[in-house]
Amino acid sequence: MIYLDYAATTPIREEVLHAYNEVSKNYYGNPSSLHDVGSNAKQLLELCRKELADKINGDSDGVFFTSGGTESNQLAIRSLLDAHKTKGNHLITSSTEHSSIHNLCKQLETEGFDVTYLPADQYGQVRLEDLQSVVTDQTILVSIQFANPEIGTIQPIKEIGEFLHDHNILFHSDCVQAFGKVPINVKQLHIDSLSISSHKINGPKGVGASYISPSVRWVQQIPGTSHENGFRPGTVNVPGIASFITAVQLICSEMEVNTVKYQELRKRLVTGIETIGHPILVEGHAIDQLPHIVGLSVAGLQGQYVMLEFNRRGIAISTGSACQIGSQSPSKTMLAIGKSKDEAKQLIRLSFGHMTKEDDIDKAVDVLGNITQQLYV
Repeated sequence: MIYLDYAATTPIREEVLHAYNEVSKNYYGNPSSLHDVGSNAKQLLELCRKELADKINGDSDGVFFTSGGTESNQLAIRSLLDAHKTKGNHLITSSTEHSSIHNLCKQLETEGFDVTYLPADQYGQVRLEDLQSVVTDQTILVSIQFANPEIGTIQPIKEIGEFLHDHNILFHSDCVQAFGKVPINVKQLHIDSLSISSHKINGPKGVGASYISPSVRWVQQIPGTSHENGFRPGTVNVPGIASFITAVQLICSEMEVNTVKYQELRKRLVTGIETIGHPILVEGHAIDQLPHIVGLSVAGLQGQYVMLEFNRRGIAISTGSACQIGSQSPSKTMLAIGKSKDEAKQLIRLSFGHMTKEDDIDKAVDVLGNITQQLYV
């Protein structure tokens, strides 16, 4: 099976598995325990915290390890809202956010919060002027993803961060897809909080992190919580965190090399698609783009059908949207950029990783050509 669904999850690397095994054997203590076994685990945990903070130019006191991206997003946003709700009840997000944030915002609306969902342009970007036009004196927080997981479009994070910083509004960014693919500097970008997930960068599943700037006040969600400085309850997963940070070190050290590789693979894929002779549109921004994610709209074919045909031919890709009982749900991102429901169902997503080869791309182009030719038989 050729795997081209790295944006969904990634295979764990051997170095990361080795780290997990070694830490499990040698640092098995509870880092909250006061004996030496616990202290050794605590020391390793704090080294991991500092290492992750360094990679985003943050402060180690702001790093909180979690179970992954969804928990990181939801805990960070709720912790910040609860701490600042005396200021107002308004928050702003985009219409293309990951479901973990979109669903949370819908829940917050039932709790009395006023949520504004910013539109996106045809490339999936929010406009700074749209954000500026909806800010009020009741606005507490803005949550904008760093990059879209379906089409890879990168948002104007720096401009958004500067504006929100000047207006004393908290800025959260879902960085799950972007981390390790592009440099992230929380101080330069004025990001107050962000989320990261281990399994998107060849680390273990069930591990992630939130970052909240130590200069920003937050409120714990479960009173009496003692782990992770009160941010999250439960015994800390030191082996999982250590292997996560091993993955962080690897992907950050390889970022420049991988970027060049993914750009070449993307170019090869797009060039190959142009030879097929069937209307296939490359979605997303031409420049502000994660190179390892390619969203394609295949005219006349539902993405779910194309994905299943790819799978039948030994290639794993994604539709970029959830599959519901009875029918494929239209991509939320595609609807947000102006597609009809039928057009939104045409999306497929191919995404690359460190093991992706040129031959994999060539085979994907051949398969896509064979599938589209069936329309003319």
